[in-house]
Amino acid sequence: RNQDSSSRGHCLVLSRLADAVTPLWRLPYQEQLQVKYESQRKILQTLASRLEELGIDAQKPGGLCCPLQPVVPSPIINGYRNKSTFSVNRGADGNPKTVGLYVGTGRERNIVCVKANHVENIPSKHKQVAQCYEEFICRSPLDSCLLFHEGGHWRELVVRTTSCGHTMAIITFHPQQLGQEALATQKALLKEFFTRGPGAVCALTSLYFQESTMTRCSHEQSPYQLLHGAPHIFEELLGLRFRISPDAFFQVNTAGAEVLYQAVRELCQATGDTVLLDICCGTGTIGLSLAHRVSKVIGVEVVEKAIEDAEWNAAFNGISNCEFHSGKAEAVLPQLLASWEGARPLVAVVNPSRAGLHYRVVRAIRNCSSIRRLLYISCKPEGEAMRNFLELCCPPDPRKKLAGEPFAPVLAIPFDMFPHTVHCELVLLFTR
Repeated sequence: RNQDSSSRGHCLVLSRLADAVTPLWRLPYQEQLQVKYESQRKILQTLASRLEELGIDAQKPGGLCCPLQPVVPSPIINGYRNKSTFSVNRGADGNPKTVGLYVGTGRERNIVCVKANHVENIPSKHKQVAQCYEEFICRSPLDSCLLFHEGGHWRELVVRTTSCGHTMAIITFHPQQLGQEALATQKALLKEFFTRGPGAVCALTSLYFQESTMTRCSHEQSPYQLLHGAPHIFEELLGLRFRISPDAFFQVNTAGAEVLYQAVRELCQATGDTVLLDICCGTGTIGLSLAHRVSKVIGVEVVEKAIEDAEWNAAFNGISNCEFHSGKAEAVLPQLLASWEGARPLVAVVNPSRAGLHYRVVRAIRNCSSIRRLLYISCKPEGEAMRNFLELCCPPDPRKKLAGEPFAPVLAIPFDMFPHTVHCELVLLFTR
């Protein structure tokens, strides 16, 4: 009876994790797409209502602010993620060195870490690396770092893979009071395990180590230390080759990204004299994929290493009409656009994080009369991006320094970049 009860409890925890990470996994894929279509329809209805409140006649058939196309399906449904982040914490069985994903909440004090072997959007290679990392830290005399102030060392694992067969593992470690000699010992043990020990089965292309006393930190705050292999992994997308650094942004669904970028190409309607603004450009994937259709690409990205990747990607692929700027978009873009003469038409593509665009970025876009066409790619359009949509479309407002002609939404296309989850990538086309 105890075994039966334990087995049922284990299955319940596994189901809870699957439902938390991939809440649509029980539905046939076509039903998942319909669920996502309805959620995007409600978002466009909300945007239409908010625009009406601003005195803008935005109601289209169905109460939408613009036509909504069906959700474009992902070419790959299972195991599509090229990047996974695994936590280290106490498991349901009490093991404090469980490597997996969280279930539960801090408020209810029922958080446990559950192995993700059954989660459908994570590829088998990521699960294999996570299992090996758990084996390593279970052998280690050093504790896992559950709470910073309580000590411990072993923390997150990030796994990145590419369709070229490359695998990068990034291990985050809290140094606490360890000296340099003790840290060097741990790094040597990690390298030995993943190159000559049981972890060699993972065939890592790159093994990185980051000492971090914060929840998350950038390469500039705490450098990624290469313990083994090549400093970068490589991906091929739309006939181009892209270099990827440990903390560079790259769309999590590579096959889905190809479909998305092909659509962006068409929606931009770029001509030979067009200049493309690629804001939040990451490693330059969107701009470089359109470079042959435009006279120039100007990319802006906050992650310095991603800009280095973008410049390498342009040179490697023989693309010479791109320039990339490192820094926060709100600091870089206003300066770039303030001196724009307007001799050539500008098309802007923005692909921000869930936090959306900084207000100064929206203001710079609004006040640049040369930008007549804008593609906003959002993974969370109901969040901060909604504020951006309203700022782009509202009447001129001297108090907010929004002097430029407002944009209007003309087309929305959702792309299912995240099968089994409730999320998708919405591309909203604005013109003026």
